[in-house]
Parts: sequence; structure tokens; C-alpha cells
Amino acid sequence: MKKLLGSVLVLVIMVCSTALTSPRSQTANSLEGTWELINRFNYDEQGVSDTIPNTNGYRQVKIYSKGKVMWTRYSPDDEAEWFGFGSYTNTTNELEERLEYGSEAMMKVVDTVQVFKFELILDENTYSQITLDDEGHRTFSENYKRID
Repeated sequence: MKKLLGSVLVLVIMVCSTALTSPRSQTANSLEGTWELINRFNYDEQGVSDTIPNTNGYRQVKIYSKGKVMWTRYSPDDEAEWFGFGSYTNTTNELEERLEYGSEAMMKVVDTVQVFKFELILDENTYSQITLDDEGHRTFSENYKRID
């Protein structure tokens, strides 16, 4: 009887601890989630040469979930629609996106570049995807903050 009560007690503790655990458990420094572009950097030989803030209602959002990526961009100054969907993989310092389809404007880009590779700097609530030239030098980055 004591073994049965002990087993039931252990089972109750396991169920309670599982119920208290967040259903959206996420490992630290994961791309999983929703991100908004906060600004962009241009680089030269010395490092960041220019910061380009979002202006006039410009918004860009990316969602990463289970190996898939979706992004959309809104710019009141650009009549073209910009969005795309595909898959992604990342390591500690590299991000690769393979777009499968997107808006008409994006499909023109995808016709020439199917795989987008970036240097990745990822923290818990921010990340930067940095474009490198053929010699491995930084040229441009998009810098995001987590919004979900």
C-alpha cells in the first residue's frame, strides 16, 4: 500500500510540474518566434559605417517556426508587395534561408538567388543577419528584436 501511495504521489508531482511548465518552452538563443526589423547597418573596412533606421511607417517582420520562415515587409514609399516563405537552417553563427515562394517582386529575386546565406549573431531577444561579400567581409546587416 505504501508503494502504491508513493507511486501515486510521484505521478501527481510529475503531472503538476508538467502543468506548470510553459507550453511554449524555448531554448535560449533560438530563432523560433516572431521578430521585427529595428534597423540596418552598412559596413566598411573599419566596421559599421552607417545605421539606417526604419522611417515613414516601414515595417518588416519575420516568423521562424519548425524549420520554416515567413517574412513580410510594408513600406508606404514602395507600391510593390514584399513577402516570402521557405525553409531555414542555422548554426551558432550562420543562417541559411531557402525561399520557396513569395510576392511577385520577391520571386524576381528568387529567380536569381534561391539560397540566402548570412552571418548570424543571435542573442535571446535580438539577432542580426549579416551579408558577406565574396571575400567574407561584412557589407550589410538587418537587425531584429523579438516581438513574440
